[in-house]
Amino acid sequence: MNALDRVIAAVSPQTAVKRATARRKLLDKLTVEEMPASSRRYPWVAFSPDREVGKDILFVTDVSKTIDGVKVLDKVSFIVGHGDKIAFVGDNENAQTALFQILTGELEPDEGTVKWGQTATFSYFPKDNTKFFKDCDDNLVEWLRQWSSDPHEAYLRGFLGRMLFSGDEVYKPVKVLSGCEKVRCMLSRMMLSGANVLLLDQPTNHLDLESITAVNNGLIDFKGVVLFASHDHEFVQTIANRVMEFVDGKLIDKMCTYDAYIAGAREEMLARLNG
Repeated sequence: MNALDRVIAAVSPQTAVKRATARRKLLDKLTVEEMPASSRRYPWVAFSPDREVGKDILFVTDVSKTIDGVKVLDKVSFIVGHGDKIAFVGDNENAQTALFQILTGELEPDEGTVKWGQTATFSYFPKDNTKFFKDCDDNLVEWLRQWSSDPHEAYLRGFLGRMLFSGDEVYKPVKVLSGCEKVRCMLSRMMLSGANVLLLDQPTNHLDLESITAVNNGLIDFKGVVLFASHDHEFVQTIANRVMEFVDGKLIDKMCTYDAYIAGAREEMLARLNG
């Protein structure tokens, strides 16, 4: 048999059938017990608002802010509607963080107004959570108790267990937690708040893939309003129905998915902004 004949034989239908049959026999020999169990552990992330948010949620009008000589927000105006899940995208993290801090009252705008609706209650996940943990001697149970309407240790330990803090880990001082553990604590605080508006500034920082997936699914299922900043493409695409971006302090605001935004909507909005 010459070289060409060997190649033809190797890829012939009869050969392919023989290979498939051999692989099927190997698979048939495997039992469920022999299949390796997955070692992945997913935290439980679910946000349940205590009450439904009304029609009037948030009105931002002509808000401007200068930080360290740079105007990060320049007459920013928008209205948040019922069912909005707004992603803040792009590289201008200073503008995003400044806006979140203004919305939550942590920072005063240089000009403009922010008005929350009467039925809106918010919970905020800051990009920098240092103040919640630095020099804090509380263990996890004690730390979480201050955010919980149920102070009983059994309830708090059960809640922490679903966030992957098990056994004696719940008595660890929060000041020694890793970055990922601190984020899971901050998410626990948000879940206990019962808020109907969630504001999250880079919530996937420090998280592993399993935790990112859990947060992703939790925000998809959430029945309230979400405003969040993230650089994670899939995270933004699967959650957001509205996209915002700051360009030189000005706001681009488009009601669409993230894929649609980067496929052409962004260029359209930039042309209008510069026109």
